[in-house]
Amino acid sequence: MNVISAAGLNLTFQTNDGPVHALKDVDLEIGKGEFVSFIGPSGCGKTTFLRVIADLEKPTSGKVEVNGTTPEAARLDRAYGYVFQAAGLYPWRTVEGNVQLPLEIMGYSKAERAKRASRVLELVDLAEFGRKFPWQLSGGMQQRASIARALSFDAGLLLMDEPFGALDEIVRDHLNEQLLHLWSQTQKTICFVTHSIPEAVYLSTKIVVMSPRPGRITDVIENTLPPERPLDIRDSREFLEIAHRVRDGLRAGHAYDD
Repeated sequence: MNVISAAGLNLTFQTNDGPVHALKDVDLEIGKGEFVSFIGPSGCGKTTFLRVIADLEKPTSGKVEVNGTTPEAARLDRAYGYVFQAAGLYPWRTVEGNVQLPLEIMGYSKAERAKRASRVLELVDLAEFGRKFPWQLSGGMQQRASIARALSFDAGLLLMDEPFGALDEIVRDHLNEQLLHLWSQTQKTICFVTHSIPEAVYLSTKIVVMSPRPGRITDVIENTLPPERPLDIRDSREFLEIAHRVRDGLRAGHAYDD
């Protein structure tokens, strides 16, 4: 069974300036354990599609299923964790307290909250920083704490909306390596929004290329790189060929422009 299935998906926002067509005729299937990156120009509907999966937006027409059910049912079943562009940590709570917040809302016991927080902080290499406050961490560490929070209740699906976009290239490379390691350990299904071609190629098992608004899928690229990916794989011929195909897909998408 697919974790995510979209068929004929359309979403139009009604605004004072007229309708805005965010998504058009989107068909996509994502299997369990896949790492799928969405790439395209700003405003192409990448984040909107994630928000539809998360039941934060309702499609105008078409069908979307998450774990074989509706996005609303998946949300109520707490089937996914969501990592936003900004870490969104509460400054008055410790890192450990921020990670435990969803568990508090869900009614987990104090002992279970502490156990789960300890486990996921270990996963993101922040085990020694649980008692620190967000303002005492670097931007990259804050994003890792945000990922830990999304992992705390062990949902099978992780939605990530350009979580590393505001970070410098050195930190971003490090977090890309850590995220791949985390994915290999947990085998979560990951949907990852990015504007970076190298990031999409390095991380993904599948790359979804989208056109300018209205957001259409112009290409779905199966990534043939091996699971073990040191950073220098980005200099390999295979990596560059995949990146070239992504770039061609982005150019083809602009053919839809008015």
